[in-house]
Amino acid sequence: MQKRKLEVCYTPALLPLYDIKNSIVVVIDIFRATSSICYGIENGALGIIPVASVEECISFEKEGYLLAAERDGKVVAGFDFGNSPFAYAEDKVNGKTIVLTTTNGTHAIDESKKTAYQVIIGSFLNLDAVCNYLKSQDKDVFLLCAGWKNKFNLEDTLFAGAVVNQLKADDYFLDDASIAADDLYQIAEDDLEAYTAKTSHSERLKKLGIEEDIKFCLNLNIVKSIPVLKDNKLVKM
Repeated sequence: MQKRKLEVCYTPALLPLYDIKNSIVVVIDIFRATSSICYGIENGALGIIPVASVEECISFEKEGYLLAAERDGKVVAGFDFGNSPFAYAEDKVNGKTIVLTTTNGTHAIDESKKTAYQVIIGSFLNLDAVCNYLKSQDKDVFLLCAGWKNKFNLEDTLFAGAVVNQLKADDYFLDDASIAADDLYQIAEDDLEAYTAKTSHSERLKKLGIEEDIKFCLNLNIVKSIPVLKDNKLVKM
């Protein structure tokens, strides 16, 4: 069997350089969209519909869905909530469908779904579940970091490195970006909270007074669900 590819893409801006038609794409936006999506699906959300713009989110208003919109770390005025994981607790989302737009995460989903074999959602919350699923599939793996407004960020790259660290012993061909992400993760893994405290997005969130979101998003393996994109809706695999 031909070796599967294991690639890391540090920003959606680089996505046009890759061929992902045979790849399972793992979209990563640790602070906070993909962490919140994983938590919401685990807590019984029927589905989460990711959309690119605030205007598109508003267009679902008459459907009776919960509407969630975030820009620059803040809840957009007039919306039910944004992308804090605490807004996706069971008592708030169980049995509900949510329409979500965020600064970075939903953009990465929107771009990758155009050509990917499959799109799933990864976070530290479901790290082991994601890795075990990827190992079981005869497909290339593409770890797409949402970054910050199409620029590189540390926290998404660290998660990509955590996945590479678990998969590299299997039969994969690693690109240089994967090797670099793994190296970075090995530097940070003993104290992710301290390492990610350096990040620019961590600083943005602290200024908004939501440090608890950061700590929560760094929890390991408290979620077993893997959100997968089906018919433009993220549902439990």
